[in-house]
Amino acid sequence: MRKRVLIMGAAGRDFHDFNMHFRDNDDYDVVCFTATQIPNIEGRKYPPELAGKLYPQGIPIYAEDELESVIKEKKIDVVCFSYSDITHEHVMHSASRAMAAGADFMLLGTSSSMLKINKPVVAICAVRTGCGKSQTTRRVSEILRKHGKKVAVIRHPMPYGDLARQAVQRFGSMDDLVKQKCTIEEREEYEPHIKRGNVVFAGVDYARIAEAAQKEAEIVLWDGGNNDIPFFSPDLHIVVLDPHRAGHELKYHPGETNLRMADVLVINKVVTAEPEKIESVFEAARTINPKATVVMAASPLTVDDPAAIRGKRVLCVEDGPTLTHGGMKYGAAVIAARQYGASEIIDPRPYCVDTIRATFEKYPGIGTLLPAMGYSDKQIKDLEDTINKTPCDVVLIGTPINLGGLIEIDKPSMRVGYELQEIGSPTLDDILGEFLAKL
Repeated sequence: MRKRVLIMGAAGRDFHDFNMHFRDNDDYDVVCFTATQIPNIEGRKYPPELAGKLYPQGIPIYAEDELESVIKEKKIDVVCFSYSDITHEHVMHSASRAMAAGADFMLLGTSSSMLKINKPVVAICAVRTGCGKSQTTRRVSEILRKHGKKVAVIRHPMPYGDLARQAVQRFGSMDDLVKQKCTIEEREEYEPHIKRGNVVFAGVDYARIAEAAQKEAEIVLWDGGNNDIPFFSPDLHIVVLDPHRAGHELKYHPGETNLRMADVLVINKVVTAEPEKIESVFEAARTINPKATVVMAASPLTVDDPAAIRGKRVLCVEDGPTLTHGGMKYGAAVIAARQYGASEIIDPRPYCVDTIRATFEKYPGIGTLLPAMGYSDKQIKDLEDTINKTPCDVVLIGTPINLGGLIEIDKPSMRVGYELQEIGSPTLDDILGEFLAKL
C-alpha cells in the first residue's frame, strides 16, 4: 500500500521536496499540499506537467488552516513539513496537529533533498530571514568575478504564478523581470544581481534549472531564501547570522540546521548591534559549530542626500518578507531615518489600502513602517495608494529594488543602499581565494 502524504508548504521548499523525494516514488501517494505565508497560493494545483507519471491530474493545494479536516477526509498517513523560517515550537505545534488528526509527521533531511551537480557550488544561507543574505551573495559574486570566474546565480524558488511556465526561469536582463511578471519580492532578489551582470536562474524544477545554469557557468552560486537549507550540496557553505536577533540562531527551523552545517559563519551588522548580543551570537557559533570559520561584517547604509532627511517626517518602506514572517521590527530605511535625523517616522497604518491593510491585520507586530508587499498587480497598486495617502515629507525606500520605477510616488523619495563590508580578518576574499585554489 502506498502511504498517503500531505506536504505542508509555502510554494517553494514543498515543491522541491516533492520533486526530490516523492515524484515517481511508488512508495508514496502525495494526495495534496497545504500552503501558508504567501497570499493566494491555496486553491491552485501542482500541475501534471511537473508532478510526473503518477499524478496525471496534478496535485491540489489547500490552505493550511484546513490541515486537520484534510487529513481526516483524505485519509492521510504522513504529513511532511516543508517550509522555512518557523520557530522550533511552531514546527512541533504543526506536528501535534498532524498527530492528533491521526497522521505521522516527517521532515526530510539533507540527503533526501539536496541535488549533487557537476559544477562547484557556493551556497549563501542564513539563520533567519533578513540577516543579510542578499548583500553577502552580492559580495561573494563580486569576489568570484574578480577571480575571473563565470558565475550563475540560482535563487531559492518564488513560484507565485503559472507553475508549469515557471519550471525553469532565466533572468539576464531587466526586461526579463517584466516579461515574466515578477512580484516585488522576486524583483528584490533578482534586480541587484542583473545590474551587476549576473544571470539568475529560478523556478520550480531545480534539476532542470541546474542543467541550464551549468551550461553558462564555472561556479554555481546558491542564493538562499528565508533561512532554508540549500537545494544543492554545497562545496562551500556560507551562513549569515544577525546579532540584532541574538538567540534566534538556535530557535528557528531550519536555520539551526544551517548553523550546524556551515563552513563559514558571517556575523553581520556588528556596527549597529549591542556588544553583548554580538558576543552571544559569536559564542553560539563557536559552541554549535566550532569547525566553521567566523567572519565579522557590517552592512553600512548609504543615501544620496542625507540632508533631505534631517528634520523631516519620513515614511519608511522596507523589504516585505523580513517584516512579515521574518519578524523584524525595522529595516534599512528605519535605521537610515534615525541615523540621519528624521523628526518623525510616520505610521502608515491609518492610511493603508485593502490588501496592505490585510497584511497588517495578519502581522500586527509590524509597527510604524510599511512592508513593500507586491504579490499581485492589485497589491502593487494598493502599495502605491498607501504610500501616496500617507502624509510625509520624504519616502525612504529600504527595499533593494528601484520601487519608484514600478509605482508612481507623488512625493520626494530616496533609496537606502547597503552592501556587505567585512571587518578585520579573515575576509570572504581570503576564504574564497583558498577555496578557488583548492579547486
